[in-house]
Amino acid sequence: MADRKSVLRVLSYLPNPRVAKAQIAAEYCGVVVEVVGTEPAKMNEWLWDFDARELTADERTEESPFARKSKRGFAGTLYKTDAFLEAHPMGTVPAAFSPDGSIGIFESNSILRAVARAGESDHGLYGRGGYDASRIDSFLDACLVFAREAQVYLLALKKMTPATHERMAGAYEFLFAGVERALERDEYLAGDQLSLADIGFVCDALQFMRERRAGEYLSQKGLEPISADTAVDFPRTVRHIESLCEREPFRRHLGGLVKP
Repeated sequence: MADRKSVLRVLSYLPNPRVAKAQIAAEYCGVVVEVVGTEPAKMNEWLWDFDARELTADERTEESPFARKSKRGFAGTLYKTDAFLEAHPMGTVPAAFSPDGSIGIFESNSILRAVARAGESDHGLYGRGGYDASRIDSFLDACLVFAREAQVYLLALKKMTPATHERMAGAYEFLFAGVERALERDEYLAGDQLSLADIGFVCDALQFMRERRAGEYLSQKGLEPISADTAVDFPRTVRHIESLCEREPFRRHLGGLVKP
């Protein structure tokens, strides 16, 4: 493993499988990823910044120069510095920073790529050349679309509608069927070795499968968890997820999630 020299700082709610992507890759690439944050319900008690910290009760006021109205994923007031918003114009987490805090990197798959690029060697996680990297990017882009649909779906579990459920089912079928076909050809998603594509997919898939914990809410609407029969419908995909989750970097950062 390469010397653990490079540092990427990430602010996020925790635990977060999307941050786990970077943490898993970092172990393979010899990169130090420093993650700071707290549970989702308490992110409005933190100052969102490169030097993120928990605010005192006196600092958490509507008159604060850092007070911002939450618009996505959180309710109420959040506290973000101007420097944070300059680095992260979308204003979301996970939010990664270069070691000096001057460059912001947003979207979990971009943070994942940054980790691979930061190491002295990416251990093949980004392929063996430009075309390999582009194929890996194809899977990461497909997973990003899926993850966006999954975020909307998971946030709506307690107020689920048939339309939202149907839309998510379509996104799930599209991604998982494609992954199943890819695994018919190769041992890993993008070839014969572990890559960022596998790391990204496993983290997004397990994040989505947390829907099973909300089966009661779905049943009240006459619906079932979309991922209930994943092992039957996509056996290669499930075996792939299970195999990777047996590896120490994956088990360490994903151990608390619902398994396929």
